[in-house]
Amino acid sequence: MTKKKILVVEDDDAIRGGVVDALTFQQYEVIEAANGDDGLDMAVKFDYDLLLLDLVLPGKGGFDILKEVKEMRPAAPVIILTARGEEDDRVHGLKLGADDYVVKPFSIKELLARIEAVLRRSPERPTDIREFKTTDCVIDFARSEVRFEDGGRAELSEREAEILRHLAMNTGRAISRDEILSRVWRVDPKGLATRTIDMHIARLREKLRDDPAGPRIILTVRGKGYMLATDEGE
Repeated sequence: MTKKKILVVEDDDAIRGGVVDALTFQQYEVIEAANGDDGLDMAVKFDYDLLLLDLVLPGKGGFDILKEVKEMRPAAPVIILTARGEEDDRVHGLKLGADDYVVKPFSIKELLARIEAVLRRSPERPTDIREFKTTDCVIDFARSEVRFEDGGRAELSEREAEILRHLAMNTGRAISRDEILSRVWRVDPKGLATRTIDMHIARLREKLRDDPAGPRIILTVRGKGYMLATDEGE
């Protein structure tokens, strides 16, 4: 069974070390950040099953991180770790989309129980996808090809297949050029001016027989990015 991956964003070295050790002992895969800026960067770029997030952090604050994560990944489970016990803070975090909160000091046993509970009730999110049916064709990721209803086929490069896979795993959400650069190319998009994404999208539309003047498969969402349509035309 694939290990669940947890991102821990906590600036206190002792607390973070204890949490990471406990999670590792329980067979979770763990990635960690010691400040808000690194935490936000990892939270939007990396794949994980649950985010453990401290509220008071150097750099980007926990509430700001939570807000940005939920805008980009609405289904991402989040548990707040905080020394703040005030009701207003807890309510604010829950309203922003947190699934649960644990007030410091907490026991590792309690934390593990809350993690298990949140993961159990979180919808199963695909970590991979073998094929995706869209308008007039099926994208076969296992074979890196597109199959059309008329029997035609088109081969996909590894990078083209990765772009389509990321779009397919995020249906219903516009994917920005920066996100594609960070998740597919795995580079930091900050300050990077490039038309690489647009060129790849143009080539993909050609292979998918998608009219660039009125695309029906790879949709352009003005000001936001690209979205893959399903066979229902979503």
